[in-house]
Amino acid sequence: MEAGIVGLPNVGKSTLFNALTKAGALAANYPFATIEPNVGVVPIPDPRLEVIRKHIESQKVIPAALRLVDIAGLVRGASKGEGKGNAFLSHIREVDAIVQVVRCFESAPGGEDITHVEGKVDPVRDIDTINTELILADLQTVEGAIGKAERAAKSGERETIARYEVLKKILPVLSEGKPAITLRIDDPDQKKALKGLSLITGKKVLYVANVSDEDPHGRGPLAMKVREHVKRLGGDPEHDVVPVCARIESELSELSDEDRLEMLRSYGMDEPALNALAREAYHLLGLQSYYTAGPKEIRAWTVPIGATAPQAAGVIHTDFERGFIRAEIYSVKDLEELKNEKAIKDAGRMRVEGKGYVMQDGDVCHFLFNV
Repeated sequence: MEAGIVGLPNVGKSTLFNALTKAGALAANYPFATIEPNVGVVPIPDPRLEVIRKHIESQKVIPAALRLVDIAGLVRGASKGEGKGNAFLSHIREVDAIVQVVRCFESAPGGEDITHVEGKVDPVRDIDTINTELILADLQTVEGAIGKAERAAKSGERETIARYEVLKKILPVLSEGKPAITLRIDDPDQKKALKGLSLITGKKVLYVANVSDEDPHGRGPLAMKVREHVKRLGGDPEHDVVPVCARIESELSELSDEDRLEMLRSYGMDEPALNALAREAYHLLGLQSYYTAGPKEIRAWTVPIGATAPQAAGVIHTDFERGFIRAEIYSVKDLEELKNEKAIKDAGRMRVEGKGYVMQDGDVCHFLFNV
Protein backbone atom coordinates (compact mmCIF):
# COMPACT_ATOMS: atom_id res chain seq x y z
CA MET A 1 0.00 0.00 0.00
CA GLU A 2 1.28 3.46 -0.78
CA ALA A 3 0.27 7.11 -0.51
CA GLY A 4 1.09 9.86 -2.99
CA ILE A 5 2.24 13.30 -1.81
CA VAL A 6 0.69 16.03 -3.96
CA GLY A 7 0.55 19.81 -3.90
CA LEU A 8 0.96 23.00 -5.89
CA PRO A 9 4.51 24.26 -6.60
CA ASN A 10 6.37 25.97 -3.72
CA VAL A 11 4.20 24.57 -0.91
CA GLY A 12 7.04 22.50 0.61
CA LYS A 13 5.99 19.12 -0.79
CA SER A 14 9.47 17.93 -1.77
CA THR A 15 11.02 19.31 1.44
CA LEU A 16 8.49 17.26 3.37
CA PHE A 17 9.19 14.13 1.31
CA ASN A 18 12.95 14.51 1.77
CA ALA A 19 12.55 15.01 5.53
CA LEU A 20 10.41 11.87 5.76
CA THR A 21 12.90 9.71 3.92
CA LYS A 22 15.91 11.15 5.80
CA ALA A 23 14.17 10.51 9.12
CA GLY A 24 13.42 7.00 7.96
CA ALA A 25 17.06 6.39 7.10
CA LEU A 26 17.95 6.94 10.75
CA ALA A 27 15.99 3.83 11.78
CA ALA A 28 18.31 0.85 12.17
CA ASN A 29 17.81 -2.59 10.62
CA TYR A 30 15.42 -1.50 7.90
CA PRO A 31 15.99 -0.22 4.37
CA PHE A 32 14.17 3.07 4.66
CA ALA A 33 14.95 6.23 2.65
CA THR A 34 14.38 6.55 -1.07
CA ILE A 35 14.17 3.34 -3.09
CA GLU A 36 13.51 5.19 -6.36
CA PRO A 37 14.06 8.90 -7.14
CA ASN A 38 10.52 9.75 -6.05
CA VAL A 39 9.61 6.80 -3.82
CA GLY A 40 10.43 6.50 -0.13
CA VAL A 41 9.70 3.94 2.55
CA VAL A 42 9.21 5.35 6.04
CA PRO A 43 8.70 3.65 9.41
CA ILE A 44 5.44 3.89 11.34
CA PRO A 45 6.36 5.10 14.86
CA ASP A 46 4.99 2.53 17.31
CA PRO A 47 5.84 2.61 21.04
CA ARG A 48 4.42 -0.92 21.45
CA LEU A 49 7.54 -2.30 19.78
CA GLU A 50 9.64 -0.93 22.62
CA VAL A 51 7.29 -2.52 25.16
CA ILE A 52 7.76 -5.91 23.47
CA ARG A 53 11.55 -5.47 23.30
CA LYS A 54 11.62 -4.65 27.01
CA HIS A 55 10.25 -8.12 27.83
CA ILE A 56 11.46 -10.27 24.92
CA GLU A 57 15.16 -10.27 24.08
CA SER A 58 15.78 -10.03 20.34
CA GLN A 59 18.54 -9.17 17.89
CA LYS A 60 16.57 -6.46 16.07
CA VAL A 61 13.28 -4.60 15.91
CA ILE A 62 11.54 -3.92 12.60
CA PRO A 63 8.62 -1.48 12.51
CA ALA A 64 5.81 -1.43 9.99
CA ALA A 65 6.50 0.76 6.96
CA LEU A 66 4.62 2.91 4.47
CA ARG A 67 5.57 3.65 0.87
CA LEU A 68 5.32 7.31 -0.09
CA VAL A 69 5.45 8.64 -3.65
CA ASP A 70 6.51 12.23 -4.35
CA ILE A 71 4.28 13.08 -7.30
CA ALA A 72 5.13 15.83 -9.82
CA GLY A 73 3.71 19.23 -8.80
CA LEU A 74 0.22 20.05 -9.97
CA VAL A 75 -0.80 23.37 -11.50
CA ARG A 76 -4.13 24.81 -12.55
CA GLY A 77 -5.05 23.19 -15.87
CA ALA A 78 -3.33 19.86 -15.12
CA SER A 79 -6.46 18.00 -16.23
CA LYS A 80 -5.89 19.56 -19.67
CA GLY A 81 -2.20 18.66 -19.73
CA GLU A 82 -0.82 21.93 -18.30
CA GLY A 83 2.56 21.68 -16.55
CA LYS A 84 3.33 18.03 -15.91
CA GLY A 85 -0.36 17.26 -15.88
CA ASN A 86 -0.30 13.98 -17.74
CA ALA A 87 2.57 12.58 -15.66
CA PHE A 88 0.91 13.82 -12.48
CA LEU A 89 -2.41 12.18 -13.26
CA SER A 90 -0.91 8.86 -14.32
CA HIS A 91 1.17 8.62 -11.12
CA ILE A 92 -1.64 9.61 -8.79
CA ARG A 93 -3.96 6.95 -10.21
CA GLU A 94 -1.52 4.27 -9.03
CA VAL A 95 -1.43 5.17 -5.31
CA ASP A 96 -3.92 4.00 -2.68
CA ALA A 97 -4.39 7.33 -0.87
CA ILE A 98 -3.44 10.98 -1.28
CA VAL A 99 -1.41 13.20 1.07
CA GLN A 100 -2.19 16.75 -0.02
CA VAL A 101 0.29 19.41 1.15
CA VAL A 102 -0.97 22.98 1.42
CA ARG A 103 1.05 26.05 2.30
CA CYS A 104 0.12 27.72 5.59
CA PHE A 105 3.01 30.17 5.93
CA GLU A 106 3.47 33.62 4.40
CA SER A 107 7.26 33.75 4.09
CA ALA A 108 10.26 31.53 4.81
CA PRO A 109 12.44 31.98 7.94
CA GLY A 110 14.48 35.15 7.80
CA GLY A 111 11.81 36.85 5.73
CA GLU A 112 12.80 35.15 2.47
CA ASP A 113 9.92 35.50 0.03
CA ILE A 114 8.85 32.27 -1.66
CA THR A 115 6.53 33.13 -4.51
CA HIS A 116 3.22 31.31 -4.49
CA VAL A 117 2.17 30.00 -7.89
CA GLU A 118 -1.20 31.74 -7.50
CA GLY A 119 0.37 35.00 -6.30
CA LYS A 120 -1.12 34.91 -2.80
CA VAL A 121 -1.08 32.38 0.05
CA ASP A 122 -4.55 30.89 0.45
CA PRO A 123 -4.66 27.22 1.54
CA VAL A 124 -8.41 26.86 1.02
CA ARG A 125 -8.10 28.05 -2.58
CA ASP A 126 -5.18 25.65 -3.08
CA ILE A 127 -7.22 22.69 -1.81
CA ASP A 128 -10.08 23.64 -4.11
CA THR A 129 -7.70 24.06 -7.06
CA ILE A 130 -6.26 20.58 -6.61
CA ASN A 131 -9.63 18.98 -5.93
CA THR A 132 -11.13 20.65 -9.01
CA GLU A 133 -8.32 19.40 -11.25
CA LEU A 134 -8.73 15.87 -9.92
CA ILE A 135 -12.50 15.96 -10.41
CA LEU A 136 -12.06 17.23 -13.98
CA ALA A 137 -9.57 14.45 -14.69
CA ASP A 138 -12.03 11.85 -13.39
CA LEU A 139 -14.83 13.45 -15.40
CA GLN A 140 -12.78 13.04 -18.57
CA THR A 141 -12.19 9.38 -17.69
CA VAL A 142 -15.89 8.71 -17.13
CA GLU A 143 -17.05 10.61 -20.22
CA GLY A 144 -14.54 8.70 -22.33
CA ALA A 145 -15.63 5.32 -20.94
CA ILE A 146 -19.40 5.56 -20.75
CA GLY A 147 -20.14 5.08 -24.46
CA LYS A 148 -18.05 1.94 -24.70
CA ALA A 149 -19.54 0.65 -21.43
CA GLU A 150 -23.08 1.14 -22.74
CA ARG A 151 -22.32 -0.94 -25.82
CA ALA A 152 -20.61 -3.64 -23.75
CA ALA A 153 -23.57 -3.84 -21.34
CA LYS A 154 -25.80 -5.05 -24.18
CA SER A 155 -24.04 -8.41 -23.84
CA GLY A 156 -26.03 -8.97 -20.66
CA GLU A 157 -22.99 -9.92 -18.56
CA ARG A 158 -23.19 -8.90 -14.91
CA GLU A 159 -19.77 -7.23 -14.88
CA THR A 160 -20.41 -5.07 -17.95
CA ILE A 161 -23.88 -4.07 -16.72
CA ALA A 162 -22.48 -3.12 -13.32
CA ARG A 163 -19.72 -1.02 -14.91
CA TYR A 164 -22.22 0.87 -17.06
CA GLU A 165 -24.58 1.48 -14.13
CA VAL A 166 -21.72 2.85 -12.02
CA LEU A 167 -20.56 5.17 -14.79
CA LYS A 168 -24.11 6.52 -15.13
CA LYS A 169 -24.26 7.15 -11.38
CA ILE A 170 -20.85 8.77 -11.07
CA LEU A 171 -21.19 11.11 -14.07
CA PRO A 172 -23.65 13.57 -12.44
CA VAL A 173 -21.69 13.50 -9.17
CA LEU A 174 -18.48 14.62 -10.89
CA SER A 175 -20.38 17.06 -13.12
CA GLU A 176 -21.63 18.80 -9.95
CA GLY A 177 -18.02 19.23 -8.80
CA LYS A 178 -18.17 16.50 -6.14
CA PRO A 179 -15.49 13.81 -5.69
CA ALA A 180 -16.25 10.17 -6.50
CA ILE A 181 -15.76 9.21 -2.84
CA THR A 182 -19.09 10.90 -2.00
CA LEU A 183 -21.03 8.37 -4.11
CA ARG A 184 -22.71 5.69 -1.97
CA ILE A 185 -23.26 2.31 -3.62
CA ASP A 186 -24.68 -0.81 -1.95
CA ASP A 187 -24.71 -3.28 -4.85
CA PRO A 188 -21.61 -5.57 -4.54
CA ASP A 189 -21.08 -5.82 -8.32
CA GLN A 190 -21.25 -2.06 -8.70
CA LYS A 191 -18.88 -1.54 -5.76
CA LYS A 192 -16.38 -3.79 -7.50
CA ALA A 193 -16.89 -1.94 -10.79
CA LEU A 194 -16.36 1.44 -9.11
CA LYS A 195 -13.10 0.23 -7.58
CA GLY A 196 -11.99 -1.02 -10.98
CA LEU A 197 -12.36 2.47 -12.46
CA SER A 198 -9.43 3.68 -10.24
CA LEU A 199 -10.90 7.17 -10.04
CA ILE A 200 -8.55 9.65 -8.39
CA THR A 201 -11.27 11.32 -6.32
CA GLY A 202 -12.35 7.94 -5.01
CA LYS A 203 -9.20 7.85 -2.86
CA LYS A 204 -9.04 9.04 0.74
CA VAL A 205 -7.13 12.28 1.40
CA LEU A 206 -4.92 13.37 4.29
CA TYR A 207 -4.25 17.12 4.35
CA VAL A 208 -0.85 18.36 5.55
CA ALA A 209 -0.81 22.00 6.63
CA ASN A 210 2.79 23.10 6.07
CA VAL A 211 3.10 25.73 8.80
CA SER A 212 5.81 28.22 9.80
CA ASP A 213 8.28 27.54 12.61
CA GLU A 214 6.38 30.18 14.61
CA ASP A 215 3.26 27.99 14.51
CA PRO A 216 4.52 24.37 14.81
CA HIS A 217 1.22 23.13 16.30
CA GLY A 218 -0.87 24.60 13.48
CA ARG A 219 -3.06 26.89 15.55
CA GLY A 220 -2.53 29.98 13.40
CA PRO A 221 -5.28 31.42 11.15
CA LEU A 222 -4.13 29.72 7.93
CA ALA A 223 -3.95 26.22 9.45
CA MET A 224 -7.30 26.73 11.20
CA LYS A 225 -8.84 27.65 7.83
CA VAL A 226 -7.67 24.29 6.50
CA ARG A 227 -9.32 22.46 9.43
CA GLU A 228 -12.59 24.36 8.94
CA HIS A 229 -12.56 23.69 5.19
CA VAL A 230 -11.85 19.98 5.61
CA LYS A 231 -14.78 19.78 8.05
CA ARG A 232 -17.02 21.41 5.42
CA LEU A 233 -15.80 18.79 2.92
CA GLY A 234 -17.01 16.07 5.29
CA GLY A 235 -13.63 15.18 6.82
CA ASP A 236 -12.45 14.93 10.41
CA PRO A 237 -10.20 17.94 11.10
CA GLU A 238 -8.56 16.19 14.08
CA HIS A 239 -7.37 13.21 12.04
CA ASP A 240 -7.56 14.31 8.40
CA VAL A 241 -5.39 17.43 8.93
CA VAL A 242 -1.81 17.18 10.21
CA PRO A 243 0.17 20.39 10.88
CA VAL A 244 3.83 20.01 9.89
CA CYS A 245 6.62 22.55 9.62
CA ALA A 246 8.67 21.02 6.82
CA ARG A 247 11.65 23.22 7.67
CA ILE A 248 11.72 22.06 11.32
CA GLU A 249 11.30 18.43 10.26
CA SER A 250 14.10 18.76 7.73
CA GLU A 251 16.45 20.05 10.44
CA LEU A 252 15.35 17.38 12.94
CA SER A 253 16.14 14.64 10.43
CA GLU A 254 19.79 15.77 10.36
CA LEU A 255 20.34 15.85 14.15
CA SER A 256 21.61 13.35 16.71
CA ASP A 257 19.09 11.92 19.19
CA GLU A 258 20.19 14.30 21.96
CA ASP A 259 20.10 17.41 19.77
CA ARG A 260 16.76 16.33 18.30
CA LEU A 261 15.19 16.11 21.76
CA GLU A 262 16.56 19.53 22.67
CA MET A 263 15.16 21.08 19.49
CA LEU A 264 11.77 19.44 20.03
CA ARG A 265 11.62 20.82 23.57
CA SER A 266 12.45 24.30 22.30
CA TYR A 267 9.34 24.18 20.09
CA GLY A 268 7.15 22.57 22.76
CA MET A 269 6.84 19.35 20.75
CA ASP A 270 6.72 15.82 22.18
CA GLU A 271 7.83 14.16 18.94
CA PRO A 272 8.53 15.10 15.30
CA ALA A 273 5.33 16.01 13.47
CA LEU A 274 6.34 13.46 10.83
CA ASN A 275 5.51 10.72 13.36
CA ALA A 276 1.90 11.88 13.48
CA LEU A 277 1.86 12.19 9.69
CA ALA A 278 3.10 8.61 9.21
CA ARG A 279 0.56 7.23 11.70
CA GLU A 280 -2.39 9.12 10.19
CA ALA A 281 -1.41 8.08 6.66
CA TYR A 282 -1.23 4.46 7.86
CA HIS A 283 -4.71 4.66 9.37
CA LEU A 284 -6.03 6.54 6.33
CA LEU A 285 -5.20 3.47 4.26
CA GLY A 286 -7.23 1.32 6.66
CA LEU A 287 -4.17 -0.53 7.99
CA GLN A 288 -3.26 -1.94 11.38
CA SER A 289 -0.30 -3.78 12.89
CA TYR A 290 0.21 -7.11 14.54
CA TYR A 291 3.50 -8.44 15.91
CA THR A 292 5.72 -11.49 15.91
CA ALA A 293 8.46 -11.72 18.53
CA GLY A 294 11.40 -14.06 18.95
CA PRO A 295 15.16 -14.13 19.53
CA LYS A 296 16.00 -13.13 15.94
CA GLU A 297 13.58 -10.24 15.50
CA ILE A 298 10.56 -8.40 16.83
CA ARG A 299 8.52 -7.24 13.88
CA ALA A 300 5.36 -5.28 13.13
CA TRP A 301 3.38 -6.66 10.20
CA THR A 302 0.83 -4.68 8.24
CA VAL A 303 -2.67 -5.99 7.51
CA PRO A 304 -5.92 -4.29 6.45
CA ILE A 305 -8.41 -3.70 9.24
CA GLY A 306 -10.76 -6.70 9.16
CA ALA A 307 -8.14 -9.22 8.02
CA THR A 308 -8.52 -12.76 9.32
CA ALA A 309 -5.79 -14.76 11.08
CA PRO A 310 -4.95 -16.83 7.93
CA GLN A 311 -4.71 -13.63 5.86
CA ALA A 312 -2.40 -12.10 8.46
CA ALA A 313 -0.24 -15.22 8.40
CA GLY A 314 -0.08 -14.94 4.61
CA VAL A 315 1.62 -11.56 4.92
CA ILE A 316 4.64 -13.38 6.36
CA HIS A 317 4.56 -16.16 3.77
CA THR A 318 1.89 -17.53 1.46
CA ASP A 319 2.56 -21.04 2.84
CA PHE A 320 1.48 -19.82 6.28
CA GLU A 321 -1.94 -18.90 4.92
CA ARG A 322 -2.29 -22.00 2.75
CA GLY A 323 -1.45 -24.39 5.59
CA PHE A 324 -2.91 -22.35 8.47
CA ILE A 325 -3.98 -24.48 11.46
CA ARG A 326 -4.38 -21.99 14.31
CA ALA A 327 -2.85 -18.94 15.95
CA GLU A 328 -1.73 -18.39 19.53
CA ILE A 329 -2.40 -14.76 20.36
CA TYR A 330 -1.98 -12.37 23.27
CA SER A 331 -1.91 -8.58 23.57
CA VAL A 332 0.96 -6.17 24.19
CA LYS A 333 -0.95 -5.12 27.31
CA ASP A 334 -0.81 -8.72 28.56
CA LEU A 335 2.95 -8.77 28.03
CA GLU A 336 3.42 -5.44 29.78
CA GLU A 337 1.43 -6.68 32.77
CA LEU A 338 2.72 -10.27 33.06
CA LYS A 339 6.30 -9.74 31.73
CA ASN A 340 6.75 -12.95 29.68
CA GLU A 341 4.91 -15.48 27.52
CA LYS A 342 5.06 -18.27 30.13
CA ALA A 343 3.26 -16.09 32.66
CA ILE A 344 0.71 -15.14 29.98
CA LYS A 345 0.02 -18.85 29.30
CA ASP A 346 -0.17 -19.67 33.00
CA ALA A 347 -2.69 -16.87 33.50
CA GLY A 348 -4.84 -18.22 30.66
CA ARG A 349 -4.33 -15.10 28.54
CA MET A 350 -2.75 -16.92 25.58
CA ARG A 351 -5.75 -17.34 23.25
CA VAL A 352 -6.01 -20.07 20.60
CA GLU A 353 -7.78 -18.68 17.52
CA GLY A 354 -8.92 -20.42 14.33
CA LYS A 355 -9.46 -19.47 10.70
CA GLY A 356 -12.40 -17.18 11.39
CA TYR A 357 -10.59 -14.93 13.87
CA VAL A 358 -10.48 -11.25 12.87
CA MET A 359 -7.14 -9.68 13.76
CA GLN A 360 -7.03 -6.84 16.28
CA ASP A 361 -4.56 -3.99 16.22
CA GLY A 362 -1.71 -4.86 18.58
CA ASP A 363 -2.07 -8.66 18.58
CA VAL A 364 1.15 -10.61 19.25
CA CYS A 365 0.99 -13.90 17.31
CA HIS A 366 2.49 -17.36 16.90
CA PHE A 367 1.12 -19.09 13.79
CA LEU A 368 0.90 -22.87 13.50
CA PHE A 369 0.71 -24.22 9.96
CA ASN A 370 1.28 -27.35 7.97
CA VAL A 371 2.01 -27.49 4.22
